[in-house]
Amino acid sequence: MASIPCIPNDDNVNIEGPGSVPGVEHEARVPKKILKCKAVSREINFSSQEEMNKFRLEQKVLFKGKCLEEWYFDFGFVIPSSTNTWQSLIEAAPESQMMPANVLNGNVVIETKFYDANLLVSTSKVRVFYV
Repeated sequence: MASIPCIPNDDNVNIEGPGSVPGVEHEARVPKKILKCKAVSREINFSSQEEMNKFRLEQKVLFKGKCLEEWYFDFGFVIPSSTNTWQSLIEAAPESQMMPANVLNGNVVIETKFYDANLLVSTSKVRVFYV
């Protein structure tokens, strides 16, 4: 489950995240109004049966296959048989640099790769549709 509240107003948009089936491109339907937010808060929930010492993720936002944004996050140690939550605040680009929803719709894929140190654990791809 990803919770994406608009900042600073009280709108709270909850987006049910994709299943954990690796190798399958999932779809997310996101309200267009999220593109008007000055910032969004993103929450990632993850579980692991195994201990991981250097859990990290790499995330790319692709538009028609071209990388627009890239983020790297280090979580560190993950307790075996645990469920964890990670949250981050992402500030939007200036409005003059934002593309409209009709251009982005269906053309954006968020690719997230999960690692333990340099070992690739899983990859998630989500195609975004603005509704």
